[in-house]
Amino acid sequence: MSHLLWLTQQHPPSPGGMATSSDRITRGLRAAGDRVDVVHLATAATRAATNPGPAGDDRVVPVGDDPEHAGRLAWLDVAAADPPDVVCAFGAVLPLVLGPTFAAWTGARLVVLLRGNDFDTGIVSARRRPLLLEALRAADLVTTVSTATTAQVRAVVPGTEVTTVPNGIDCRDWEVLPSDAAAAAAWRAEQVAPGATVLGVVGQLKRKKGLDVLLGAVRRLRTSSVHLLLIGDVDPATAEALAAPGAPAHTLVPFQERLALPRWYAAMDWLVVPSLYDGMPNVALEAAALGVPVVASDVGGLHDLLDGTEAGVLVPPGDVGALADALHTAASATDDQRAVTGRAAADLVRTTFGAGAELARYRALLW
Repeated sequence: MSHLLWLTQQHPPSPGGMATSSDRITRGLRAAGDRVDVVHLATAATRAATNPGPAGDDRVVPVGDDPEHAGRLAWLDVAAADPPDVVCAFGAVLPLVLGPTFAAWTGARLVVLLRGNDFDTGIVSARRRPLLLEALRAADLVTTVSTATTAQVRAVVPGTEVTTVPNGIDCRDWEVLPSDAAAAAAWRAEQVAPGATVLGVVGQLKRKKGLDVLLGAVRRLRTSSVHLLLIGDVDPATAEALAAPGAPAHTLVPFQERLALPRWYAAMDWLVVPSLYDGMPNVALEAAALGVPVVASDVGGLHDLLDGTEAGVLVPPGDVGALADALHTAASATDDQRAVTGRAAADLVRTTFGAGAELARYRALLW
């Protein structure tokens, strides 16, 4: 049995895709027989906590407004435990700062797991770039979730081993129950004009996620029969645009826990991921697994997911006209055409992007 120290800023109960991935990967490693001690450097936590388990401990270290103090508290826990074989720095900022130091102090291998924005924005940040590069150069291995990011990392740290491990999901966790289908149908009957196409967006509803591009594309559509289903936390600029005269028909739904998402995916005709840059969004895998076809920007892991497949459509990031054309084609698709694309999406995730394949890849690389 191997022993991992897993440093993360995003882990349940924190919301979002990174927390979901951190939980999925660590649970999989533990189920496979590895010991994984998770140190959750939690911004929102107010008190430290340790939950021991047979396959590893879960530690919560509150960060608050003093990340340096949090780092020292985390080290006290690590120093008191058996030394790990591998230190895993799971993206973000603090894990990339602490990972190289903790690996050096414990004599462990250092693996840096980049998730998307940690590299995409970190590499162009005057403040974060030196920290990021130091961690990448210190790492024995760097993993990314897209081939594009792997190429970019190799270019800036040519002496470091870098490889791609795409996100995966357990398709057994994603199923539309009869109650979900009924709730979706009831919502559409009450909120959506007859014959309208429901375009769904899930996650951070912000300009950097391409929401202004999406709204611009919808305004250009040659059909008015679309309804935006926007699920997540909306930033002020997007909220203002949605409240302006001439805004498209839309429904805003607050952030939803995983178990609540299938009913909303079932209400969509297409998922739209208009990101300007991204890693491999779990929402694209989740929707596809449920047979919802995807229109997405040709960035990061979305390219790896959809390029050369019939599971969805890729458009250049930030291109309002290209996205409008793709959405027009999507809105014009017949039920049969959409069903064919949805089945291709579900088959693709099941055969290529399952959690089992992701776990096997990590276990082969970590030891």
